[in-house]
Amino acid sequence: MSDSFSTTVLNITTGTTESVTDLTRACEEFLTRIAPGLDGLLNVFVPHATAGIAVLETGAGSDDDLLATLHQLLPADDRWQHRHGTPGHGRDHVLPALVPPHATLPVVAGRLELGTWQSVCLVDTNVDNAGRQVRLSFLGGVGTA
Repeated sequence: MSDSFSTTVLNITTGTTESVTDLTRACEEFLTRIAPGLDGLLNVFVPHATAGIAVLETGAGSDDDLLATLHQLLPADDRWQHRHGTPGHGRDHVLPALVPPHATLPVVAGRLELGTWQSVCLVDTNVDNAGRQVRLSFLGGVGTA
């Protein structure tokens, strides 16, 4: 059983446009501080009803492709029953069903085990709420041999 559980909260400003924000560096810095040489799991959680966490490639167009796909699947128009805020805001409340508000990732020897092109990202389509909190929690404590 593990002997370590640590949590920190990141305050992220996403702005007034739909965005994909890379959190990978913040995740790595957190693990460097609290889990040097340890194995375990990193849970990344956004406690908001209109944002999600995705693991994907960034910087080569995939982040823009994700936002374009979400815009096609969840158009910002008046079809949504949930109505307040900017037009089409109801779609933002459907987003976490497609891009979940959490991801749990392996940590080996204090390092996040991502694939070569993978990044941990906050996905936010809600232009009415520019401030987000993201909770990073490490559960583990087994040292590597």
